[in-house]
Amino acid sequence: MLNIKLICVGKMRERFYIDAFEEYRKRLGAYCRLELIEPAEQRLPERPSQAEIDAALDREAGEILKAIPADAYVAALCVEGKEYPSEFMAELVEDRENSGKPKLCFVVGGSYGLSNRVKERADLRLSMSKMTFPHHLARIMLAEQLYRGYKIKEGARYHK
Repeated sequence: MLNIKLICVGKMRERFYIDAFEEYRKRLGAYCRLELIEPAEQRLPERPSQAEIDAALDREAGEILKAIPADAYVAALCVEGKEYPSEFMAELVEDRENSGKPKLCFVVGGSYGLSNRVKERADLRLSMSKMTFPHHLARIMLAEQLYRGYKIKEGARYHK
């Protein structure tokens, strides 16, 4: 069984986000061991300078990198990542399951994204869209795509 770790900066507080994520976490329980790590998002002033943003991202990167298992395949969700169809998630899951190193780690940054240190550690840079989404919604979308990937893999009707 694949071990999937989601490292998502910031704690969700809105009930509707929590409920949606928990629904997919429950569904994924039949397919993988899913772990969620939520490093704290660094507080910034209302109009931070680029230097303040970079320093905050660097502090977040330290926590993120500590949470990534050394032998994990890492996918960083970032705007400059490549967009893939849903079938790619099924292929990624299957490749990881058959790799002999069944650890897959996804990283979702906070409001200002991810540090370059995290992106450099990633084996894959993944983009969900050219559109901008709240990072908490991205977490739910990622969980749904993982679930969809498993359903594609088993040939279920969920993916039409």
